[in-house]
Amino acid sequence: MSSLMVSVISFIAGVKERFTSEEKGATAVEYGLLVALIAAIIVGAVGFLGTDILNAFNTITNALP
Repeated sequence: MSSLMVSVISFIAGVKERFTSEEKGATAVEYGLLVALIAAIIVGAVGFLGTDILNAFNTITNALP
């Protein structure tokens, strides 16, 4: 019952609209940061392991008839 009361009071005060718009913006920023972090990890992994993976594929290719 108290959460309903808080929701009603927030709605009457106009606070609910402010929080939902702020949460949507924060969520978009958080997703953007996650995508940037994942991209940086992929670039780092390819840069660090790229030549080793290329050598492994070349060895496999040369071993095939």
